[in-house]
Amino acid sequence: MRQETFTDMEYSCRKKKTRRGEFLETMDEIIPWDEWIGVIEPYYPKGRRGRPPVGIEKMLRMYLLQIWFNLSDPATEDAIYDSYSMRKFVGIDFMTESVPDETTLCRFRHRMEENGLNKLFFDAIDRVMVETGHMMKGGTIVDAAIVNVPRVPKNAEKACPSKKGTAWAVGLKCHIDAEALHGKEKGL
Repeated sequence: MRQETFTDMEYSCRKKKTRRGEFLETMDEIIPWDEWIGVIEPYYPKGRRGRPPVGIEKMLRMYLLQIWFNLSDPATEDAIYDSYSMRKFVGIDFMTESVPDETTLCRFRHRMEENGLNKLFFDAIDRVMVETGHMMKGGTIVDAAIVNVPRVPKNAEKACPSKKGTAWAVGLKCHIDAEALHGKEKGL
């Protein structure tokens, strides 16, 4: 079991979680990490030559951060150093290790793209989020607008007009039902 650091203790006492932190905690819970690591493993270097490779799960987590937050390779490395919630999601303990550098992330990303795993994981993330109820595939969009009118409408009680100074306005709404098209799902 990992020993709690002063930073962990300090963050556990905070009054509010950030939306980023909540999102990353949710993704950590719903993603089947063992299954996804198994998909990458045949394409990942075994470390027979050179320095030992960084763990697959750590690299996958960095890659996902990069995609979700639209970060470049150097920005992903910096964000992990900078953000407690990102560091916690990746699982890096500064007492024992450092963040994998941007070149390592770049090589991992290229390996994912060369083997078509990036598309596979995008589809898998969508599927997992729909299955766990974190993404909607249908719903209603409501567009409301306030329209200026030259005079008070005849049915003022029904139209709910508002008046600012001498100008009258009426609220209008438009409802649109939306449903995503379901394609053939493949992959994980």
